[in-house]
Amino acid sequence: MLRRLLISWAGIALAFAVTTWILSGVEVSGGIFAYLWVSLVFGFVNAILGTLLRILTLPFIVLTLGLFAIVVNAVVLEITDAITSHLTIDSFFWSAIWAAIILAVAAVVIDAILSAVLGKPSTA
Repeated sequence: MLRRLLISWAGIALAFAVTTWILSGVEVSGGIFAYLWVSLVFGFVNAILGTLLRILTLPFIVLTLGLFAIVVNAVVLEITDAITSHLTIDSFFWSAIWAAIILAVAAVVIDAILSAVLGKPSTA
């Protein structure tokens, strides 16, 4: 279980690397350990505040058929940006929204690849 958690953590860090590579408005400064740190902070913020935000905005998420979840993920990214100095997001509307979309897609693809390589069932 700990091995899977560490691999997922590295996968999210890789998803952040893909996101910063694709999107010019998002930057992680400080090398590989900064990516690991940002993914750790993002994981905690997403688990605590992200869950609370999703519960509070559930009517909007249902009303928009899930599209409002992208806004919630962008807010979680902005909160992560405010907490850590290694992550920089230029603007909420363009950079954070697109970063939330790219990060989600990259995380799902990386998780599927890691699950196929490790022979474990995918968590997505």
